Formats: sequence, structure tokens, C-alpha cells
Amino acid sequence: MSEKQKILIIGIAGGLAQMTARLILTEHPDWEIVGIDSRGTAKVPPLKGLTTMELKYSRGNFENLFRSHEFNTVYHLGRISHSSNTHNVLAKRIELSVMGTNRILELCERSGVKKVIILSTFHVYGALPDNSIFINEDAPLRASLRHPELRDVVEMDQICTNWMWKNQNSISTVVLRPCNIIGSQIQNAMTRFLAGPVALSPADYNPFFQFIHEFDMAQVLYKVLNNVPTGTYNVAGDAFIALREALGVVGTTGVPFPMVLAGGLNSILKKFNIDVPDYLLDYLKFSCLISNQELKKHLGPNYMRFSIKESLEMIKLR
Repeated sequence: MSEKQKILIIGIAGGLAQMTARLILTEHPDWEIVGIDSRGTAKVPPLKGLTTMELKYSRGNFENLFRSHEFNTVYHLGRISHSSNTHNVLAKRIELSVMGTNRILELCERSGVKKVIILSTFHVYGALPDNSIFINEDAPLRASLRHPELRDVVEMDQICTNWMWKNQNSISTVVLRPCNIIGSQIQNAMTRFLAGPVALSPADYNPFFQFIHEFDMAQVLYKVLNNVPTGTYNVAGDAFIALREALGVVGTTGVPFPMVLAGGLNSILKKFNIDVPDYLLDYLKFSCLISNQELKKHLGPNYMRFSIKESLEMIKLR
């Protein structure tokens, strides 16, 4: 894709979005990026070719934005973290993730956008005892069966995939479901869990995890722009690692406990500002490993630069 592009990145206040913008403009300095975020953009480092603005995610604001710019590509990276379970935050997440996504997709269709790239998560599959060893993209999305706080994540993914196939002849759409993204610029639940002073470590379970470094994830977001056709894709490396081994690599003290006491112990830890989202407790019990075969068909077998242990070690050094 050599012609000049104008790109919209939704969620530019996030570290992953900023890394993606930097990669794009390094490779294509004549391209233009508009980055928006409802959280404010004052702390986004200046970058030639990047224009940022704080924008409330309302229908009127989105309509004005698309009316003022002719975007070739839209990156929807603006999910609100689901680490908090309060009713008000859940309502806000549903408004953004579900209602806001509907508005964005509708405007992309009306405005002649050629490519839409959406960041979902492997959490939509859920950590359940009957999971396949490696979950494929056509597996059912069961996360909200046990954890209603993940409803917005599952609904957003379903809205995007349904819209993707409905409009596949006019718009190229890619939905990405990455494994655990970790790194110094991403303050998500998993990075905080691994890099905290202590971490819950079940005495009676030792599940396997997949991790991808934030730099590799930004590279994937950049590469799918040209190299990946319409579809839903898991994002992970070939390797996986047991929880206790991962904590050992990072150097975090594991707090051994019987899984039956997880809920009560988690409540105590939250009083000391060690916040482990309730849904994450299932992942401390059951493995949720995803297949990467579909993405490798387009990006090749070696599309990740950092191994799992290298990614964990970089958290330790931050």
C-alpha cells in the first residue's frame, strides 16, 4: 500500500496505540494520523504527522470527525479496561464498547473507509475446564457465561465480526484477538499482576499462559494493514509457559493458596491496592491457549521478535 493515507486511531492515549502510530509514521513519514481518545491526549508525546484530540465518544462527535476527514483506515483500539467491576464503570464500558463501536462501524461504511482494524482479546473465549488445548477462531465466545463484567468485550467482538462478514465485499476488516499483552507502556491487568510486589499463585493449579510483548503487538497492528485480509485472527507465539515459571522469570513473589480461597484472598489483596480482576482468577485455574495458525499464513512463522521469557524479563527490568 504505497499511496498516501490518512488514518484514524481510536484510543491514542494508550501505549499500544502510540507505538503503532510511531511504527506507521516511521515507515510512511508522508502519511497522516488523527488520534482521538476520551481520556485526554495531553500526555501523548508529539510526533510529526500525528494530530491528537480529546473527544467524547458520542454520535455527534464521531459524525463531525468523519465529516471533517476522509480516512482510508481506522484502528479501533479504544476499549476501556475491564479490570473494574463497579456498575458505573461497566455501564460506561458498554456505552463505549458496544454503542460506540456500532457508531464507528456505521460511519466507516458511510464514509468509504477501505480498512478497519479492531483490537479484541482472547478473553472472549473464557477460561473453562473443557477448553480445547489450542482454541481456534471459530470457537464459541463463552467468557460472559461466568463473568457478566466481560459482557461488553464479548458483545463488541460479536458486533465487529458480524459487521465484518456483512461488509466483506466493500471494506477489508480485521479483528485481532491477542493473548496477554505485556510491557512497560501497557498498564493492563496482566502486566500489573506479573510485575506487582506479590501475585496470587494457586497451590493446586499451575495453568499455562501465552504472552506477547507490546512491541510485537504493535508490529502486528502495523503489518495487518497491508498483509492480512478480512477475517478474525488470534495473536500469539508458538510457545507457552506455566504460571509459576512465569512469576519466577519476572521475580515476583507468588502467594500460594488453595483455589477454593481465591475470592476471599483477592478481597484482602484489594485492600492493599493489589487489584486482581475477578475474571482473572479463572485463568489462574484453567489454561486458555489460542492457536496462531491463521495469522501465520499471512505474516509467516516468525512474526514475533521476542520470546515469552524475553518479554517477561523486560517487565522485570522496567
